[in-house]
Amino acid sequence: MDLNGWDDFGAFRKQSFFEGFLGDVPTFFKIFFVFFLLVFIFIIYKMVQNWLAYKASPLTTGYYQAVAKRSEVWGGSGDHSASTSYYVTFEDEGGNRVELQVPNSAYGYIIEGDTGELTYQGIRFKHFQRQGSRSGSRL
Repeated sequence: MDLNGWDDFGAFRKQSFFEGFLGDVPTFFKIFFVFFLLVFIFIIYKMVQNWLAYKASPLTTGYYQAVAKRSEVWGGSGDHSASTSYYVTFEDEGGNRVELQVPNSAYGYIIEGDTGELTYQGIRFKHFQRQGSRSGSRL
């Protein structure tokens, strides 16, 4: 017989978290709740891990050429508006390439073939200072 925390003799019995919060819930729902709680904790853990890795990566500055640009449109179904992400691929003098997501303002002023000083940290674009002409000459 359930006496809401009271035993047969009138003394209050301390309940654990799961007895109090999920006491009368079927086992399937308890498992479902615990599973999604663990998934949520795992997602938060991975987000923090990625952020710490980004913050630990060195700030890189070098002479690069913008060799390619692309945009990616996503969303936009139903009543939701579409969003656009902008990317520029930069190549250094050694032929090493890095593709960085850039803000739309930077995407607008960087033209394929531009050369200049690129600053980025990990996979995050910081700044591109264009130098020279836009002749499209390779490094």
